[in-house]
Amino acid sequence: MFAQARWVFRLLAALLIAIPASGTRYQANWESLDARPLAKWYDEAKFGIFVHWGVFSVPGFQSEWFWWHWQGQNPPDPKCVLYMQENYPPGFSYPDFAPRFHARFFDADDWADIFEASGAKYVVLTAKHHEGFTTWPSPHSWNWNSVDTGPHRDLVGDLAKAVRNRSLHYGLYNSLYEWFNPLYLADKKNNFTTQDFVLNKLLPELYDMVLRYKPELIWSDGDWEAPDTYWNSTEFLAWLYNDSPVKDVIVTNDRWGAGCYCKHGGYYNCADKYTPGELPKHKWEKCQSIDTQSWGYRRTMRLSELMDLPSIVQDLVQTVAMGGNYLLNVGPTPDGMIPPVFEERLRGMGAWLEVNGEAIYSSKPWRLQTENATVPVWYTSNSKCSSVYAVFTTKPTVYTFHLSEPITAESTTVTLLGSLEPLRWAPLHPRGLIILLPELPPTPAQAWILKLDGVK
Repeated sequence: MFAQARWVFRLLAALLIAIPASGTRYQANWESLDARPLAKWYDEAKFGIFVHWGVFSVPGFQSEWFWWHWQGQNPPDPKCVLYMQENYPPGFSYPDFAPRFHARFFDADDWADIFEASGAKYVVLTAKHHEGFTTWPSPHSWNWNSVDTGPHRDLVGDLAKAVRNRSLHYGLYNSLYEWFNPLYLADKKNNFTTQDFVLNKLLPELYDMVLRYKPELIWSDGDWEAPDTYWNSTEFLAWLYNDSPVKDVIVTNDRWGAGCYCKHGGYYNCADKYTPGELPKHKWEKCQSIDTQSWGYRRTMRLSELMDLPSIVQDLVQTVAMGGNYLLNVGPTPDGMIPPVFEERLRGMGAWLEVNGEAIYSSKPWRLQTENATVPVWYTSNSKCSSVYAVFTTKPTVYTFHLSEPITAESTTVTLLGSLEPLRWAPLHPRGLIILLPELPPTPAQAWILKLDGVK
């Protein structure tokens, strides 16, 4: 059966690659693939929502890595072992959680409304995490997907429709490896000199996922145990960029094999919650979770472990000032609800962006990213209108505000976003300016932006 599946897959791949396409043809090597320009929509979007949701949401204990900590690592995590002993009968297995992943209250339109209200421009849902369970009816994941068991629904498809109805871009997270898949474990035992898992499970599933849902972003993960040559990453990406139905809009990250991160791919994640110390030369993204202890839902999460709105906004601002995108994660409950505390954070983001979004969306890093002015300031710029934005997340204790870096002219104007009245200012020499601030309006985000027009 596996030999037949492999033959069919190779024939399909050959036919697809043979289809002529207009424009540049990318070769299955990193030099060629890395030269592909990043789709414009992604850099302009700046802010997206990450959603970690799967069978791991059912135990809801410690993190989405629960199965590995319980039965994969050696020795197992004693807290996970005790959790199972105290709450589930003897012999209860991890797959027994799947029917309890029922998503009975999942309403894709409700989710999409929250995501739209957050001001996010794209959404990335877990199609498959390291546990191997797919949130769509993958024909290559028999009885371990959200249609055969659990919700009995195509969760990926339902959310795709709702998100796109609100003109948001839609992406899918996919783990290359699967902790306990026998095919993968056999390849691993063979030091990855065989590719039964890749040819019979991973790649057919990836091709099917792209053809079925046409995602505009693929967030790859789970790559680190094997080189990109084992995963056939460059061959897949060449098809994705040349002949797939999303070849002109698709964006990918950098997790395509051991040693690839921060070196190869569309944009760079580098590491979870990556924060560069200086302006990177390559487009990058910071993924961050509101729950600082986990990406997936946790029954035991405490308010003190969650990012508050001011810290989220500050993280967003610093990321965008450094040329990055900000992907903020929420972990829904197994019955399909976004916890109200997460919703409150997301709607707070949207309220702040409604006033201040022009300094974020489609912005570019300025010649200087930050300075210690009256209070610490982060800069962004907008090349279309020649504006520079100075963002501060600490309320000044005085009404005069010093900026030492902008070079002013007689035509320079300064406004506070959210207010139409220009502010009074005076130049400093040889550069910089002093601004007379009004009473700053209260905002739960604790962040304000000065718009500087006519400065260098």
